[in-house]
Amino acid sequence: MEHLPIFLDIKSKPCLVVGGGPIALRKLDNLRRAGAQVIVVAPTLSEEFRARIEQAEIRFHARTFTDSDIDGMRLVIAATDDRDVNRRIAELANARNIPVNVADQPEDCTFIMPSVIDRSPVVVAVSTGSASPVLARMIRARLESLVPAGYGRLAELCADYRDKVKARFEQQRDRRRFWDRVLQGGVAERIFSGHLEEAKVAMERELESGTRPSTGEVYLVGAGPGDPDLLTFRALRLMQQADVVVYDRLVAKPIIDMVRRDAEHIYVGKQRNQHTMRQEEINRLLARLAKEGHRVLRLKGGDPFIFGRGGEEIDTLAAEGVPFQVVPGITAANGCACYGGIPLTHRDYAQSVTFVTGHLKDHSIDLNWPQLAQPNQTVVFYMGLVGLPQIIDKLIEHGVAPEMPVALVQQGTTHMQKVYVGTLATILAEVEHDPPQPPTLVIVGEVVRLREKLAWFNTEPDPEQGATTPILPGD
Repeated sequence: MEHLPIFLDIKSKPCLVVGGGPIALRKLDNLRRAGAQVIVVAPTLSEEFRARIEQAEIRFHARTFTDSDIDGMRLVIAATDDRDVNRRIAELANARNIPVNVADQPEDCTFIMPSVIDRSPVVVAVSTGSASPVLARMIRARLESLVPAGYGRLAELCADYRDKVKARFEQQRDRRRFWDRVLQGGVAERIFSGHLEEAKVAMERELESGTRPSTGEVYLVGAGPGDPDLLTFRALRLMQQADVVVYDRLVAKPIIDMVRRDAEHIYVGKQRNQHTMRQEEINRLLARLAKEGHRVLRLKGGDPFIFGRGGEEIDTLAAEGVPFQVVPGITAANGCACYGGIPLTHRDYAQSVTFVTGHLKDHSIDLNWPQLAQPNQTVVFYMGLVGLPQIIDKLIEHGVAPEMPVALVQQGTTHMQKVYVGTLATILAEVEHDPPQPPTLVIVGEVVRLREKLAWFNTEPDPEQGATTPILPGD
């Protein structure tokens, strides 16, 4: 490697920044975050730079650089628009063995300012050795998604327990195994989700269990409506550390492929009148796997708490004393409506939105029809395809105009997406010769009229290109 990566302690140390433009300002911000005592020398400052100095305790000298400015400094940044001045600053710093960074002049630098991911006390630095600062920033942006903000809090917890762990385990091998389990298990996840006190309780439990694996945990993760790009960062992280994945029919294959490769896969998909495993059996399966010490990923299409039976599953887990956490996902109503070019609310058309299941546990459609027939709202029916004729009849019976717009979104957000548009009076005829395939979402409301206008600006997945193509009205 061309440079030695190091971290300098410059807290309360005098550091010089020469220059008053945007590059100098970026360097100053990094020094300030590291706690440096910053001195700025520049004849003029940009407006943003001046505002920053007025807000912080920064010494500013409104003049050009002089050789004596470098005296007593622990670190120097040269960021003027004059290459000769920058080189002169570098020469002076080198003569005094002071680390110096020169903007856009790597040959004059003795150190490089990397792109930084700050999760203090955890800090990750990315550098391309001045070959391409833009590439370094792009790599940092990708790493940002992989390093949760809670890593700093996790490091602090580790520091608090370091002595206790050392006293509990005499052998370094046992300490390493303990930390591996803690940093990839329930303690870390409680930190990431903001439950610090629960994390401390879990940490004490891990210490008590010693090298024996404690009870596992269940992750109820919303996989979204189908497009893998709609997964949350937290969902991706848990998918990569699960020992077992229990998934249903609505989870798209590209999402299943993103689960840790050596994880055991258990399919528990359910279709109308055709259940691979009854819900009660799924509940007991999750509890049993966790009690065996496994990290169990319960992967559910959409959001676990919106017609996903997540509530039923955590009822059993809570009763069995099994730790669990719930990761929300983009529910089908949001994903399908967005990709279909239909806003669920709009000040001129709908001031509320109602999500309702198209069939109940006994396969009936006994709903609060007077409420669903109220004006100025959008009603979204999940699992409403089979009962669509009855839904239409009941809405019209309770006062909804036959001209009310309706949209059916088939397999929304995936390359199989198809949108059918009509009214309560015409939609059945529209789909008679080309029936939509489940899962299909039903959207009823005046907002459907906006699709023709807004769909021009929307996109849908292209199965061959892996990119996006415009959705045209009527597609």
